[in-house]
Amino acid sequence: MFISILAIAAMVAADQVAKMLATQYLAPVGTMPFIPGVMELRYVLNEGMAFSMLSGARWFLIIATSAALLALLWFVFFRRNKLKTLEYVSLLLIIGGGIGNLIDRVLYGYVVDFFATTFVNFAVFNVADCFVCIGVGLLMVAVIFEEYQNYKKKKAEGPTDAA
Repeated sequence: MFISILAIAAMVAADQVAKMLATQYLAPVGTMPFIPGVMELRYVLNEGMAFSMLSGARWFLIIATSAALLALLWFVFFRRNKLKTLEYVSLLLIIGGGIGNLIDRVLYGYVVDFFATTFVNFAVFNVADCFVCIGVGLLMVAVIFEEYQNYKKKKAEGPTDAA
């Protein structure tokens, strides 16, 4: 449990430090190159969620995020023995990123975003968003792998014809 708390705290700290640096150094200039042709740093205040959806719905986002995080935290800390390692790691990533963005929403009413792709038109995002997306991706892989294992197991057992 201590390692889980430490991992979540490290992710939240990394996100908050990155946002602080973006606010301090990027906000005055607005935009600067990062990886030419791929990504730039662009200071954006996002009052909504991904792609600025639900912009202006601060309290709804705070309540929904808090409820989801509480459910995930309960699952991680009280149902840990039911989780496989990949599921566990994916949930920690989602929780760490979710808390990072929740802090901004509660304190400021917006989330600081600063990574902007230049090779494709995509939403500007931040470190917490990366944690959440990687966590969701890993969770999808874990679920697909588990379903595949169940399929193989059922197939190996052969048909169950009750008639």
